[in-house]
Amino acid sequence: MTKLSWVMVTIDNYVLNEVPKNREGLTFAARVVEPTSGRTLEVYTSEPGVQFYTGNFLDGSDIGKSGNVYERRGSFCLETQHFPDSPNHPEFPSTRLDPGETYASYCTYKFGVTKN
Repeated sequence: MTKLSWVMVTIDNYVLNEVPKNREGLTFAARVVEPTSGRTLEVYTSEPGVQFYTGNFLDGSDIGKSGNVYERRGSFCLETQHFPDSPNHPEFPSTRLDPGETYASYCTYKFGVTKN
């Protein structure tokens, strides 16, 4: 749907299909596999979209916990949410919340390991 690239940053918004759903009724959003270790991440959500964000601007000069270096293309973020600029697009799922209504959003991050 939306792809923005500037200053070596990539942000993509993906519109999710309503199926498949897990047993909690959340929509499958993404699956990531790290091929060397076999670590996996699955994301399930009640939201209609997922933002994929990369910190391509990282250059290795930032140091994190335990002295780990934040390298370019060394990480990413998957954020479940409504579509960007939804209030200005009536064709998008509504983000309107009227007085007295309660907002609820659910997201499950499932970690695992697969055999190589």
